[in-house]
Amino acid sequence: MDKAIKKYFPIFMLPTMAAFTIGFVLPFLLGIYLSLCEFTTVTDARFVGLKNFAKVFADDTFMHSLWFTVLFTIVSVITINLFAFIIAMILTKGIKGTNIFRTVFFMPNLIGGIILGYIWQLIFNGILQNFERTLTYSASYGFWGLIVLMNWQQIGYMMIIYIAGINNIPGDLMEAAQIDGASKWQVLKNVTIPMLMPSITICSFLTLTNGFKLFDQNLALTAGAPSNKTQMLALNIYDTFYGRVGWEGVGQAKAVIFFMIVAAVAIIQLRMTKSKEVQA
Repeated sequence: MDKAIKKYFPIFMLPTMAAFTIGFVLPFLLGIYLSLCEFTTVTDARFVGLKNFAKVFADDTFMHSLWFTVLFTIVSVITINLFAFIIAMILTKGIKGTNIFRTVFFMPNLIGGIILGYIWQLIFNGILQNFERTLTYSASYGFWGLIVLMNWQQIGYMMIIYIAGINNIPGDLMEAAQIDGASKWQVLKNVTIPMLMPSITICSFLTLTNGFKLFDQNLALTAGAPSNKTQMLALNIYDTFYGRVGWEGVGQAKAVIFFMIVAAVAIIQLRMTKSKEVQA
């Protein structure tokens, strides 16, 4: 049986690899080439070397979007994982109606980002109008609006992952800790969290990449207003490529840099949390 699987494995993999190559690898390589060109369409691309990348780092809007995205990602990763973990701990204590609560907390994740953005825009502006403000009155309003939106959308999803991890902790370990006289804090620190490192790795990775890649919620909630001060990287790339004539190559160069940043951060995060799993 194993020999048959090994023999025909390449044949079964061929459709998937073909689709992956056509849908991802070739467009990715073409994107790298176009980042080194000036173009309006793929057919009229003219090679200009690193000129586009020089324009990227001279573009103040890109640098502001980069730091805004970094700050947003740091805050969102911490808040989403913290609240998701706390809720998961509460909902694994045998409370009545736990399944209902899990469903309610998870439901926001099923709503599309564009729809969520417009819904929360109405909510925030409805509240802020009592103070003669709007969500785009200042960058801080838009920043915390995005934080609240992302927390509301993603906490339930991360909560499910944490619940699965908590339920997989051997009961013998918890009983042994209690018999040894460990306090609740000691059990949490020395048993629960180390055993949850695989779940923490997954949730940290998802929230980290989602934070950097955020686009539709940013577009719907603030659209970068006021004056592009709440514009995140993905939206900045979109506006550069489609909103600035002659800057298509620069927009593509931004996309390449964006990919490199997200890939590097994700790899570092995975290695850091994976090392904790090994120690645990």
